[in-house]
Amino acid sequence: MSPAAQAAANNSTSVEPRSGLEHAVRTRYASASRVAEAALCCPTINYDRSLLSVLPAEIIEKDYGCGDPTRYVQASETVVDLGSGGGKICYMLSQKVGAAGSVIGVDFNDPMLALARKYQHQIAGKIGWNNTRFVKARIQDMGLDLDALERWITEHPVRSLDDIDALEAHKRHLRATAPAVAEGVADVVVSNCVLNLVATEEKDRLFAEIFRVLRKGGRAVISDIVCDETPSEAMRSDPDLWSGCISGAFREDEFLTRFELAGFHGIEILDRAAEPWQVIDGIEFRSMTVRAFKGKQGPCFEHNQAVVYKGPWKKVIDDDGHTLVRGERMAVCDKTFKILTNDHGPYSGQVLGIEPRTAVDPADAKPFACNTQARRDPRQTKGLNYRENIAPSSDVCCTDGTCC
Repeated sequence: MSPAAQAAANNSTSVEPRSGLEHAVRTRYASASRVAEAALCCPTINYDRSLLSVLPAEIIEKDYGCGDPTRYVQASETVVDLGSGGGKICYMLSQKVGAAGSVIGVDFNDPMLALARKYQHQIAGKIGWNNTRFVKARIQDMGLDLDALERWITEHPVRSLDDIDALEAHKRHLRATAPAVAEGVADVVVSNCVLNLVATEEKDRLFAEIFRVLRKGGRAVISDIVCDETPSEAMRSDPDLWSGCISGAFREDEFLTRFELAGFHGIEILDRAAEPWQVIDGIEFRSMTVRAFKGKQGPCFEHNQAVVYKGPWKKVIDDDGHTLVRGERMAVCDKTFKILTNDHGPYSGQVLGIEPRTAVDPADAKPFACNTQARRDPRQTKGLNYRENIAPSSDVCCTDGTCC
């Protein structure tokens, strides 16, 4: 578990804030579920029209987003959509992941959830499978199923301090035994212009929750509004600007840092709008989509492996502090070797992996000090006693298919 995730877990029993900003967000999006609001977090987005063709007009008209994370999801994956609203992204994802995949939409706004659920069976009939479900939860606390909590409160009204203690105990029980979104369930977590709506003091917890629900090796693909300068306190206190995806926006560099602090690696900007969506008091607000991976945590063991960074930079540094020098064999542990050479990982195609001639039995592997920056002697991979003489073979061909 990452440090941020551990901190969030330690604070998971606290009572959630009920700020004026949260009320503004809830009220504005409830209204937008009934009457489309054209100016609400809606830069022009070119969605795959074939995926939209099965969706009712009501869902399309009342969708509010700033990017298209569905482009980066594959067949058979389990996807969690944060702030799923009327369900448009979920139903697009449902078609992309297919019958073997699944989609979980997370929202805490009742009118939006009602809109998403309204067409669930109709859309399933059109595409041929029903692999989507919607849960009521805050995206910064996806362990707490708010539908289940409301049912319990109806039966156990809170009228005293003892009742409050009982309520908090039941929250802990729900998170532990029947979470809205379980730990490690998702291959991908996506979101479309929602993270900025979470209160500033809860954003660390939000990123910890994204980390928690992803499996090891999973990834987050988040589209959100970012800004080039920090909004003023006056802007941050304005409910209209906050609920309009403006004053709660991340500063561009801080957005990436949030993923890093939560324990992610391979953090990458996939898309950034060249032109701002809005400019307020000289501050530019635009759409950006970021991808980040989970899975660099764990012990390091020596397997005599090396990686060679292909370039074009002279050297690069990964999220664990490994310096990779262009063209040189760098010593890494088995965990890092697998991360850097994974064909489906963030570094695919950037490094060459060199395995030892004689594989190291995991039971015999010694701990590897990943804080060292060492070059790998070729004899460590070939073997100290390697003294072979191999004549050229007529079967060895050049890369163009002709024999040398």
